[in-house]
Amino acid sequence: MLFEVRDFRFCSSARMLAALVFILLCIQPGHGQTCTEGFAYDRMSRQCIDEDECRTQPDVCRGDMRCVNQNGGYLCLPRSLYNQPYRPEIPALPEPLYPDSSDPFLPALPRSVEPSYPRVRTTAQCILGYSPAEDGTCNDIDECETNSHHCNPTQVCINTAGGYTCSCTEGYWLIGGQCQDIDECRYGYCQQLCANVPGSYSCSCNPGFILNPDSRTCQDVDECGDDPCSHGCFNTYGSFMCNCDEGFELAIDGTTCIDLDECSFSEFLCQHRCVNTPGSFSCVCPPAYYVFEDGRSCEDINECDTGNNTCTTAQVCFNFQGGYTCLDALQCHSPYIEVGDNQCMCSAENPACRDKPFTILYRHMDLSSGRSVPADIFQMQATTRYPGAFYIFQIKSGNEGREFYMRQTSNVSATLVLSRPIKGPREVVLDLEMVTVNNVINFRGSSIIRLTVFVSEHPF
Repeated sequence: MLFEVRDFRFCSSARMLAALVFILLCIQPGHGQTCTEGFAYDRMSRQCIDEDECRTQPDVCRGDMRCVNQNGGYLCLPRSLYNQPYRPEIPALPEPLYPDSSDPFLPALPRSVEPSYPRVRTTAQCILGYSPAEDGTCNDIDECETNSHHCNPTQVCINTAGGYTCSCTEGYWLIGGQCQDIDECRYGYCQQLCANVPGSYSCSCNPGFILNPDSRTCQDVDECGDDPCSHGCFNTYGSFMCNCDEGFELAIDGTTCIDLDECSFSEFLCQHRCVNTPGSFSCVCPPAYYVFEDGRSCEDINECDTGNNTCTTAQVCFNFQGGYTCLDALQCHSPYIEVGDNQCMCSAENPACRDKPFTILYRHMDLSSGRSVPADIFQMQATTRYPGAFYIFQIKSGNEGREFYMRQTSNVSATLVLSRPIKGPREVVLDLEMVTVNNVINFRGSSIIRLTVFVSEHPF
């Protein structure tokens, strides 16, 4: 670096003017460079700034000279001229001095000779980072455009006044002089899923969410709007749930509904038979029955009451569980004669009746198949009582399977008991005998109740 020192001297008979001008140039520090004399490095702006020598160096100008700070140096001027305007780029020229004729020591100067003046150089001298322009000013050098910077390949050059700055592009930060990628995913830039890429990042969402316009946050998708369920849909955060109507259940795919076979749950849903239907079930009953109001039980249809029977007017319709029968008019076989409804009698005066029951009374009843036992099903008692007589009740015939027995409840009554379950459909005819014994008059006789039992096919 060259330093130029110019010394201008102006002489006259009154005084001698002397000025010493120091013009120093500065080199901006950066990337290993230092500031030249007259400049100091400022860490805040990262540039070389002018040093005020008039303040930091005492007595820098001697004698009657006064120090005036300049950019990169200082100027010593006489105190008598200090208050006059100073223009360093175009120094003011002193008035021409002519010799005083009264001074005997100075030679006389011819009036025809022009005085000589010192020539002033006006070439602009610029600090580092600037270049001189044609108009005498200094223009900033764009180190980034001229590729005269010292940024490493990972950095980006940014021109500044009198220098440049090395920085990193978006998505990178400066570590150890190198631009390294910022892992945005590490700092929670995305609400849900994040994928880091060099200099940037990419957000995505979990299933059931879509990315918002800000490309960072996610919002729930209402899947129910697309009708994914065969029956009902309930939107949840990030998903949805399907539900089914009553009588259906979700299939394995979680969206379709399949019918529930309620009949397979229990055999007690219906009294007779269960029929599965889509979303429900129905109970059916066998012929001669109808479904009760509860929808599950079966009730016998009384064909004799409804008239839905085939009995003639000469017959009597008898209804039983699950059916009916047409009873013919009573016919008493000899030696019995009819003495009333459903009763035949054999007279004691008739020798043919001596070993036969005195009366035969015809009765009918129905019985459910599989009825629980023991069960009292029929009761009989003596209608005529004789002094000194006692009565014996027994099953005379029809009990070959021993499903019944007689239990005497008093001296004049007894009950027919079902002792074993009996299955139908079946028709059982029992002769229930009441024997009358009177030892006072040496009398023994009997009466018969001929009981016909219609056992139903079903237990109801």
